[in-house]
Amino acid sequence: MGMPISKVLEYVQAVKPEEIDGLGHVNNQVYLDWLMCAATRHSEVVGWDIDKLIAMGEGWVVRRHEVDYLLPVLPGDSFRMRTWIETAERASSERRYEVFRLSDGRLACSGRTLWVWINYKTGRPARIPAAVIKDFTDWSPAPAN
Repeated sequence: MGMPISKVLEYVQAVKPEEIDGLGHVNNQVYLDWLMCAATRHSEVVGWDIDKLIAMGEGWVVRRHEVDYLLPVLPGDSFRMRTWIETAERASSERRYEVFRLSDGRLACSGRTLWVWINYKTGRPARIPAAVIKDFTDWSPAPAN
């Protein structure tokens, strides 16, 4: 496997009380929400927010999610989200994710999403614009404080 095409977007977030389910840990659906938020945030920081995509009439849709739930995240926990673009093909891209518990630094969840670039009017796949790939490839995270 080659090198990822983007650098890692990384941030820390606290678990919200409403994210805890009846079993006393973060609900599995919440992890998927976290992954989607991380993808959106990464797209925004490189300059491709939803308004820009809608204006151009093309953008990303999910084809498939894979989520591996490895350890529970509990009430009062915070986590470190990491996401990056692993590959980009003609009309699809694979994004990876890692969620680490801050309490012990252990990997709690990993995932990947297959995204497809489509024309919003026709719903058909389209070639990912070179500018999109370039912006993700060229982006560098702000230095940590």
